[in-house]
Amino acid sequence: MEHNASPPVGTPAPHPQGGALMLEEAEEIGRRARRARLRLGMTQADLAAALGKTQGWVSKMERGHIELDRVGLLNLLASELHVHPNDLIGRPYNSSPAENQWQVAAASIMRELRRYDLTPVFDGTPRSARQLWQETTRLHRLRDAAANVAIMEVLPDLFRETRALAESATGHEREEAYAIYAVCCKFAHTSAHALGHPELVAMACERAAWSARQSGDPVLPAVADWMRVWDMWATADWDDAIALSDKAIRSVQEGYDLGEPLAVRAWGSLQLRAAISAARGGHRAEARERVDHARTAADRMTPWRPRRRPRQGRNGRGGRRPAQRQFGVVPTASAWRWRGLAREVGRKHPPARAGAGHARHAHAARCCMRPPCAAGRPGGNCPL
Repeated sequence: MEHNASPPVGTPAPHPQGGALMLEEAEEIGRRARRARLRLGMTQADLAAALGKTQGWVSKMERGHIELDRVGLLNLLASELHVHPNDLIGRPYNSSPAENQWQVAAASIMRELRRYDLTPVFDGTPRSARQLWQETTRLHRLRDAAANVAIMEVLPDLFRETRALAESATGHEREEAYAIYAVCCKFAHTSAHALGHPELVAMACERAAWSARQSGDPVLPAVADWMRVWDMWATADWDDAIALSDKAIRSVQEGYDLGEPLAVRAWGSLQLRAAISAARGGHRAEARERVDHARTAADRMTPWRPRRRPRQGRNGRGGRRPAQRQFGVVPTASAWRWRGLAREVGRKHPPARAGAGHARHAHAARCCMRPPCAAGRPGGNCPL
């Protein structure tokens, strides 16, 4: 791209090394933009439409052939990719140590997750599972405020203490410790996505699946699969994402058939993930069908009455476990993604009655995202 005209007022003066350095910076921005786009499961055509550009322009931008020389355009691109403009230009990571503190916390989390099956390093006696569940309410509040850096800073100590409880406790208390560990992995996964730490994203997802199996909770393994589907969008593995969604759906099918609230919510949320995967993979009819399934689940989100006596679980108690009540299914902080993605299915594959279809998709997304009521939670509060 040639630059014969004078630069706009307020733009930085050219670097002494000239166009080579500018091209290198454009390539870096393009690579970051592409990673952010893939994390959202967004195609180049979708991004182009949102920016008012052509797909060819997006392709050239991602390869570094176009310089984003206007602040307004850079901000618009960042907004559509749901990142901060500084995440595209890479400047926060060259600034003060205080601004880079989240990377220190992320490294501590990685260390704890790597040594998941080793003897935990924790001084003193860990708190009870009930107390640690209450500690997660702080994480829920931080998540709802999109305070991802603060979440990163809280997690290392909580991982250590929870793992210490799992090591020292037995029976139900031990299972609850593993369930809390899975919840912490979910928070690490969400924050790592937001802050752009792919290694932590992958490891948090793996450890969530491991701890969910240890917890004995019937819903948590499906939630771990729900997390994996999100990660598959980053590499555009649409068919694998659908297959994994179906695997998780089958695991909660019995609870869904019985009308158990968390199983219904998990089932509907997984159908939404499958709908987006199908839409991005070009399976138009399946995308519509999946959204209709999610709507059915949303319509069932009413006060629940058990159809039969709850079976005795591994914890020796009937009914829902605190792990299920606390974990929920879909992070509230990600609600904007689900509502937007559901709208996108309607926009890309409009039904015969577009208005009714849009309302159906939005209704399904809202209801499957609805948090449990406060009455069912330890302490009477509702951190979700």
